[in-house]
Amino acid sequence: MTNNWKSIGLAALLAGLTLGVSYAEAAGVLTIGRREDSTTFDPIKTAQNIDNWVFSNVYDVLIRVDKTGTKLEPGLAESWTVSDDGLTYTLKIREAKFSDGSPLTAEDAAFSLLRIRDDAASLWSDSYKVIDTAAATDPHTLTIKLKNPSAPFLSTLALPNASVISKKGMESLGADAYAEKPIASGAFVIDEWRRGDRVILKKNPNFWEADRVKLDGVEWISVPDDNTRMLNVQAGELDAAIFVPFSRVEELKTDPNLHVDIDASTREDHLLINHAHGALGKKEVRQALDLAIDKKAIVDTITFGQGTIANSYIPKGALYYYADNLQRPYDPAKAKEMLAAAGASDLTLNYLVRAGDEVDEQTAVLVQQQLQKAGITANLQKVDPSQQWDMLVAGDYDVSVNYWTNDILDPDQKTTFVLGHDSNNNYLTNYKNEAVKDLVAKARLELDPKKREAMYVDLQKMAKDDVNWIDLYYSPYINVSRKNIENFYQNPLGRFFLEDTVKN
Repeated sequence: MTNNWKSIGLAALLAGLTLGVSYAEAAGVLTIGRREDSTTFDPIKTAQNIDNWVFSNVYDVLIRVDKTGTKLEPGLAESWTVSDDGLTYTLKIREAKFSDGSPLTAEDAAFSLLRIRDDAASLWSDSYKVIDTAAATDPHTLTIKLKNPSAPFLSTLALPNASVISKKGMESLGADAYAEKPIASGAFVIDEWRRGDRVILKKNPNFWEADRVKLDGVEWISVPDDNTRMLNVQAGELDAAIFVPFSRVEELKTDPNLHVDIDASTREDHLLINHAHGALGKKEVRQALDLAIDKKAIVDTITFGQGTIANSYIPKGALYYYADNLQRPYDPAKAKEMLAAAGASDLTLNYLVRAGDEVDEQTAVLVQQQLQKAGITANLQKVDPSQQWDMLVAGDYDVSVNYWTNDILDPDQKTTFVLGHDSNNNYLTNYKNEAVKDLVAKARLELDPKKREAMYVDLQKMAKDDVNWIDLYYSPYINVSRKNIENFYQNPLGRFFLEDTVKN
């Protein structure tokens, strides 16, 4: 899942300066500062962390990823079986209700899966085209038949965007109204969404695990400026904040009122390259760019040692990660030679930078200096974070740093988005390699783990050779909370387990 920077307005900026009196002052309400506001609560219409990390506690999924981020566990489906031919999945739906008190049934689950597969607005349809039919055999039995066996299918059922929504509610309210104030299947329900400012959640008394939930509510508050957000936590105006700048970690650790949470993640930061722009379409030019960037210097200078150098689009520790994948050395002289041979000696790049993002701005300055040693001019274009995502989608950039965190345990999802299909221009890069695309599709069908691993090793090698983007570094999630907050935790896929968070 990528980063997103939409919908940051004046209201959010003011919120960062004076949070004011709010519902959050009530006992048991957790306030969390984040950079950006949500964009939607319709699960199928977003691919953004800022949305999924909030609605993962508003909706529930059929199958969950556990706290360790390494295995699947029951969610709304209390059990499941798979036929010997790998084509039929039978899931037993537990006794549960939606936030409006209506029963949550297998029919709702089937409706949700067919909607993410078929709706024209779905960003995730490709991952669910493998479904032939999904139907309720009875109110508590969901039967899914696949067109062909699919190795990652169970993992895709745990994707937050495949959350179970109310069929009756969606059909009666319509998609737009439902996305504004959805009927919840998870631990919390949306009480109010003040666009550009905050999302206010209240405990869902009809949640099937309501007894597990300790908080009365949660407020996700938009505070775009990193340093302001940290000051708000230090001043006690926020209970917690996410995206702690690397430069502030050691200082915040010394504050007796705070706890810095460093959790294992699947985050990978990378430099996006727009292959559709001139010389960037040449593999040799992209390889030269890779040689011209000193990743160790970025890790040491920008992440203060919190990160590790990335050598693959599959993050370290994830399924099928290839530890021996190529890592090009820092060699600006060789980069300059390669650029000359490719007819791109005077390469000038438009480098899109998120203004106000401390890490992004520092990285941009350092990379600009490194590229200059290879004869490459990088013009830094600082834009409001609310503009950056739209510019990337429009292809209005040459290079720009972004990040991705995995959403499912299986590598298929990220591989498909980044390398294996065309509907999103292979994740904003316009990367095209038909052999890679074919192998992505074959790997999805291969059920032998050893053969499948070999395919993903090949995919990692091919992506590195083509330089679909430039892998920079892997890093943990770094969040901060007040000492009276317990169990404020993200698993490696980014999900916050707010069901277990306590405010003393």
